[in-house]
Amino acid sequence: MGIEDYRRALREGKKEYQNRMQMGQTPTLKSLDSILSQPDILGQENLGLVSIPMEQIAGTKYEGRCLSFAANFMPIMDEDSEFATKWSLLATAHQQEGIHDSIIAVEYLNEFYVIEGNKRVSVMKYFGAPEIAGTVTRILPQKSDDKRVKIYYEFLDFFRCAGLHNVIFSEEGSYAKLIAAVGKNQNDVWTLEERKTFGFIFYQFSNVVRKQNGGELKNATMADAFLTFLGIYDYAEVSKLSSDGLNNLVIKSWKEIALLEQENDVELKMNPTDATASMFSKLLGKKTLKAGFIYMKTPASSSWTYNHELGRWHVDDMFDGLETVKYEDIDENTIDQTLERAVKEGCDVIFTTSPVFAEASVKCAIAHPDVKILNCSLNTSHQYIRHYYARLHEAKFILGAVAGAMAHNNRISYVADYPLFGTIAHINAFAYGAKMINPRAKVYLEWSTYKNADVDANIARTDPAVVSGRDMYIPERGQQHFGLFTYSYGNESKNLAMPVYNWGHFYEQLIQTIFDGTWKQDDTAKSVNYWWGMSAGVIDVFYSNNLPDGTVKLLNLLRETIRSGQFKLFSGQLFSQNGLVHDGKEEMEPWEVMSMDWLADNIVGVIPKIEELTEQARPVIEKQGLPGKKGM
Repeated sequence: MGIEDYRRALREGKKEYQNRMQMGQTPTLKSLDSILSQPDILGQENLGLVSIPMEQIAGTKYEGRCLSFAANFMPIMDEDSEFATKWSLLATAHQQEGIHDSIIAVEYLNEFYVIEGNKRVSVMKYFGAPEIAGTVTRILPQKSDDKRVKIYYEFLDFFRCAGLHNVIFSEEGSYAKLIAAVGKNQNDVWTLEERKTFGFIFYQFSNVVRKQNGGELKNATMADAFLTFLGIYDYAEVSKLSSDGLNNLVIKSWKEIALLEQENDVELKMNPTDATASMFSKLLGKKTLKAGFIYMKTPASSSWTYNHELGRWHVDDMFDGLETVKYEDIDENTIDQTLERAVKEGCDVIFTTSPVFAEASVKCAIAHPDVKILNCSLNTSHQYIRHYYARLHEAKFILGAVAGAMAHNNRISYVADYPLFGTIAHINAFAYGAKMINPRAKVYLEWSTYKNADVDANIARTDPAVVSGRDMYIPERGQQHFGLFTYSYGNESKNLAMPVYNWGHFYEQLIQTIFDGTWKQDDTAKSVNYWWGMSAGVIDVFYSNNLPDGTVKLLNLLRETIRSGQFKLFSGQLFSQNGLVHDGKEEMEPWEVMSMDWLADNIVGVIPKIEELTEQARPVIEKQGLPGKKGM
């Protein structure tokens, strides 16, 4: 019995050894001694006897023990060796009564390296055991800016509360998101029952994912996948499901998890797809359509909602076969019910106009695959819904140029709200536009969502010539200054120009694809993100009679060259507050623009941290995220 198992394990080991040799990889086990030196170590912790997940056992502590095993911990020593005899006896003992002796290991950066018990690990891996008992010493790495080390120290904080070894993330901030998702506070110590419940759910989830994926995930961890799953479904609801119920839910939402395996998971569409409807697709197109628009606020209280409402009115007039309905004043507590209501009331397509609604939109789309759902957000990856946003930075560049021309004292104030993905590009585009016309111009940045912010007082102290304020008009506040306007403390100010969202053009072109049957031409295995700008008629700039003729000519010239693609906003030498960030004739890649996390060198101000913002601002930030680098 034991020797036959050894022969099978030996074949697995030799196969792994040869495959890794052909790929130019180390064919034997990793050795901690060969990858870790004393200066890398901050200290040690004794964890005592713990259950070690088998998948996290990466190798052996001592270099001399590596050569008996392939990289998958299967043996490679001949079957007539003393090693083979001992391995076979262990295999027989495991089948008859189980291996009860614990191993001795060290843990470093969430990987375990065996000091004593390598053959026991090999046998247990061969038989597919999920874990093994071991006395473990944790080696703490020196703190650094290395991403892996920073994530590891987040894990240590999580481990001290939850006591779970096998929850490993690939991105910073994920442990905090998981803790919030399971309904705990950051420093709450988990009870034994809570650990068991989570462990069982995570184990079940992992098994389904491996079955669906044909093995382990390659470009993400299992915890990454589980956090994606909890972004759709509430943990309290998931914890009540049977094994079959959980399995079915994972399978239904598999496309979301499968996106993690794609290195480039977003299909970014910068302009409308140039698609011609065939006679067959026209037959498949809708004859009548009902579209629902879900707003976080009301058109009377929010300029953002007001502009989307103008878009709804536009398409209402454009299509004879279209019926539209709006749902106002919706929040995180009511979005699920509102989406279900929209589906029940017959909506064929639903536009959710806030990033806060993205996850609820995905959940609804999974439950109702025949309903087309689009969420207004940027830098988001979801397979079951599509996303859309507008390239407002194109209009902001033009407004910055106008501000630079009008800033007689070289001082310009800029009022921003949320430091989201894309917002920093708006600010920088404005600043570079001002600098192009007036190299001495300084842009003083104010955040309206700062805790206890007194924006008006700060602007008065700055005494700018021009202010870039709220982008759009808010009906219930009456006539007030918005967009770009002159500033003179105590005197009358004059409106100069304003950016314009023309959501009607966007909604018209998207709805047309449903009517003519070309909607599916944008289907892809990736997440579809529409990011349209002036070339698609979604963004524009309006200006008043208060602008000088020469400035109007400049504005029109910039508008036409940006619209045609002749003028590249973020190209050439670009400097941030910390130095050169771009040096080339070609324009920055779209993902570099939307994920900017720095400010132009002529800006006076900073990007706030989430804890510095008002409580009202946090839900939007937490859903869409603070800016940072992400490849598309």
